[in-house]
Amino acid sequence: MPAKIHQFPCLSDNFGVLIHDPETGATAAIDAPDAAAVDQALKDTGWTLTDILVTHHHADHTQGIPELKAKHKCRVTSPKNEASKIPDTDATYGEGDTVKVGALEARVIDTPGHTAGHISLVFDKEKIGFFGDTLFSIGCGRVIEGTPAQMWDSLLKIRALPDDITFYCGHEYTQANIKFALTIEPDNPALQKRAAEVDELRATGKPTLPQTLGAEKGSNVFLRADMPSVADAVGMSGKPAAEVFTEIRARKNKF
Repeated sequence: MPAKIHQFPCLSDNFGVLIHDPETGATAAIDAPDAAAVDQALKDTGWTLTDILVTHHHADHTQGIPELKAKHKCRVTSPKNEASKIPDTDATYGEGDTVKVGALEARVIDTPGHTAGHISLVFDKEKIGFFGDTLFSIGCGRVIEGTPAQMWDSLLKIRALPDDITFYCGHEYTQANIKFALTIEPDNPALQKRAAEVDELRATGKPTLPQTLGAEKGSNVFLRADMPSVADAVGMSGKPAAEVFTEIRARKNKF
């Protein structure tokens, strides 16, 4: 039976996500931004929380863990390099590991940059990815603990995944990200198309995620730093892609 996904808003602009295995009844929360919001999502779906899979240590992704673990006795799995910063961790994972939610299996990829130990999860059979605060739609996370070069390498890992992966991320930032991206690539037809879609979605109060990686690869300027047209647009023709990415990220920080 295919996996079931339930996405819901929480805090000011976070997404919460549950992934459920109908075969076994197992359910994982991807991060735990807010215990009350996760509990409401469980009530809405009728699912039972068995796992919390953490992408990184920031409080807006982990602050709900203690309450949820106390209530549901769920297992908490955290990134190996950040486990000491994440409450109530039972197990850890990192690059090359796999983790199961019932019969569903995800592989773990290290995606540092936003934080030093950030991980992402790819359920290959289900064609689903959870990228936390590494990749946003038409954006990427701020480089806080890592380096821009690390973040670019992490984005390349994600970009190398199949186009038919449907991905989820940690925040609803898409509309603001598009405003910035249009300053770099105003004539990108894929970006123009996404901008129109997002305006319509937000006008009706709908989320802009999930999105397919195939669509994202053509429209997200942060995934396109190795395109000559993007380098030209920021006055860095012929420069290494990592340097172009660094410039784009710096511009976004000031936008």
